[in-house]
Amino acid sequence: MTDSNLKQKAVTGMLWTMTQKYAGIIVQFVCGIILARLLTPEDYGCIGMLTVFTSIAASIVTMGFTSALIQKKRPTEVDYSTIFYWNEGVAILMYLILYIASPYIAVFYRIPLLSDVLKVQGLILIINASSSIQDNRLRKQFRFKKLAIVYLLSGLVSAVVAISMAYQGYGVWALVGMSLSAGIVQNAMFWLTNKWKPLLTFSMQSLKELFSFGFFIFLSNIVNQLGNSLQTLLIGRIYNASLLGYYTKASRTEMYASQSISDVLLQVTYPLYSELQNDRTAMINAIKRITVAVAYVTFPLLSLLFLLAKPIFVLLYSDRWLESVPYFQVLCVAGFVVGLQAVNYQPIAAIGKSKLLFKWTIIKRVVGTTIMVGGLLIWGIWGLLIGAVVYNYFIYATNAFLVSKHIGYSLRDQLKDLFPVIALTVFCFASVYGFGLLLHYNIYINGIIIGGVFALAYFGISAITKMDSYEYFKTMLPLLRKRNRREGK
Repeated sequence: MTDSNLKQKAVTGMLWTMTQKYAGIIVQFVCGIILARLLTPEDYGCIGMLTVFTSIAASIVTMGFTSALIQKKRPTEVDYSTIFYWNEGVAILMYLILYIASPYIAVFYRIPLLSDVLKVQGLILIINASSSIQDNRLRKQFRFKKLAIVYLLSGLVSAVVAISMAYQGYGVWALVGMSLSAGIVQNAMFWLTNKWKPLLTFSMQSLKELFSFGFFIFLSNIVNQLGNSLQTLLIGRIYNASLLGYYTKASRTEMYASQSISDVLLQVTYPLYSELQNDRTAMINAIKRITVAVAYVTFPLLSLLFLLAKPIFVLLYSDRWLESVPYFQVLCVAGFVVGLQAVNYQPIAAIGKSKLLFKWTIIKRVVGTTIMVGGLLIWGIWGLLIGAVVYNYFIYATNAFLVSKHIGYSLRDQLKDLFPVIALTVFCFASVYGFGLLLHYNIYINGIIIGGVFALAYFGISAITKMDSYEYFKTMLPLLRKRNRREGK
């Protein structure tokens, strides 16, 4: 694959992934608006409590093998078939463990209903394991258009299912139905439209080869899942489902802005970095451009969401969710570096440094756990949230250090490249915040004016000064049009 074709595939893949992600966000937003009026914070809190266990179980199912398949230059049909059977077998085992443990988990949280909910919710492990290789092969082939169609349609179906169940009074079961229906539709579309079928073979040699790389990715994922679940676990156990529901709503809303960018990168850049793993100059250039591009979108978006948090929550979710607003604003501060974490994590995995990643993941999580638990014990939930902010910036700095050492793109150079975006964001935030103090309309009119002024200032200045990040985004559309003409679309 030539550099030109690789670049074009990466850009097109990112555009399709972004289309899927942000169209999906629109669907989720509309669905979330409706569900927030039909369900209670306790319903969201219950699902949040169980996500701790299903997320960890999902990481155990794949054990890093899917990442190993993408990292491997030329995986064979035996490789794919072996990992398919492995994933499905471990998924069944993990479901049985969760099924047996469900009564004890319910006792831990002091909510009896959780036992039955987990027994049904846990089925998603088996469902997702069945489609993981189909998804993996499409990513390896940069077929992100098909992935976008699958995930968008499954998102629409699951939204209809959840809203229908919530309207009929099923409560927390509506959220369970949403998850399961999405997985079922994805499975059906993958298996009905893809030609690939697993061979009737299972190779221990293939498993061992992939395990040598995937094992440390698996350990890193487990530690990351434990770290990510720590806040939910502590809030759910020490406080109650209602408070966890407020936090969950704040977290998910913030994730639409910060982690949606990160998710796009994780799906597209890892195959790209794997192809470039032997060309460090090309990899540095790719990291630089993606870093600046991510910041160009994420920084102003999170700044604007911070400013407009109250009208957004009242408009979207109603007054009952106002308690989520300050949590959301704190999480927005943490979200500035979430996408940058992903940019710096993937290159290290792509060059095969999975053992190194695991070692540093342990260090990051120990530090993060200490900060957050210490904050919780001293200042309560606010200490936990502020600790999460500090921890996220520590993760970014650590990942950037690894890229500096093993790829050659230093943190100093990154910050230098990011400075124009940071400066422009700070200028627009401070100016619009001061301007907003002069407005005395209702919160919605104020919000529309503030949002409009911020957007005009940010994009106007970046266009006039021809910032690198702005110019980079302008080059993406011609590449997409050129590719579409060549494919006859």
